Amino acid sequence: MTDMTDMTDATGSTEAPSATGATVPTGATVPTGATVPTGATVPTGSPDRTDPTTPADPTPPTPTDTPPNTLHSRFTALTTAHLADACIRARIPVRCTPTALRALEPGTRLAGRVVPARHVGSVDVFLEAFEGADPGDVLVVDNAGRSDEACVGDLVALEARIAGLAGIVIWGLHRDTADLLAIGLPVFSLGALPTGPQRLDPRPEDALTSATVGEWTVGRDDLVVADEDGALFLPAAGIEALLTLAETIRDTEHRQADRIRAGVSLRSQVGFDAYLAARRLTPSLTFRDHLRAVGGAIEE
Repeated sequence: MTDMTDMTDATGSTEAPSATGATVPTGATVPTGATVPTGATVPTGSPDRTDPTTPADPTPPTPTDTPPNTLHSRFTALTTAHLADACIRARIPVRCTPTALRALEPGTRLAGRVVPARHVGSVDVFLEAFEGADPGDVLVVDNAGRSDEACVGDLVALEARIAGLAGIVIWGLHRDTADLLAIGLPVFSLGALPTGPQRLDPRPEDALTSATVGEWTVGRDDLVVADEDGALFLPAAGIEALLTLAETIRDTEHRQADRIRAGVSLRSQVGFDAYLAARRLTPSLTFRDHLRAVGGAIEE
């Protein structure tokens, strides 16, 4: 393991530490000319994806403060996809990280409040961020997506774990992969590189108040969740309502999946024959129009 005294280069810059049968629902209207096929099941819930053209959820999110353990426990039964769909339904921007940002270890899941840190070449910004962090928070490192240096290694990960953080999300690279895997703290990054920073840039005033990841800038008012599909930023205000909406979407999806496994095709469940018949009469009719008319919503 590299000692802390070895982190200063010849120019005096300090780099990141290195070491090793259904009915149409009541009130629903079927498009003109369409008939629901015999035995078709038309769902009343939202079985799959959301869509920005649908009405917002009738209960808008209200500010709340969800304890980290509550967020984490509820997220274990959800996915980032469920929460992304909930964002669209609630008219909240879907703030996904770029697809290149992935978990160091496949299958890793992470959820917590954002602790932002803008890296400029020195590890001290992370240590200072830990000073103001709460247990269950997630360090979100902004290294501008650089591919010429790693900015987080094993010592930072160990310090984050000692500080009680739930994990690290890096808009940049990591190193000391073997050691990070042994430490076991969830890490999401753009990949690995052996070398640490060989620079020391001026530190911006907002180095500890905001971090940019891809096109999104986040801070302490944001939460981050991550899984096999990537990472997603969520507003801390109203997160209880958002989680509840995501759970509703998940439950409807599961019910439809169970019916498919039981032999009731998705086409039958959404009256797809009726849609095809109606589209022949009205070529401009979209599948989403049909789903809204019959009370289904596999895309909404």
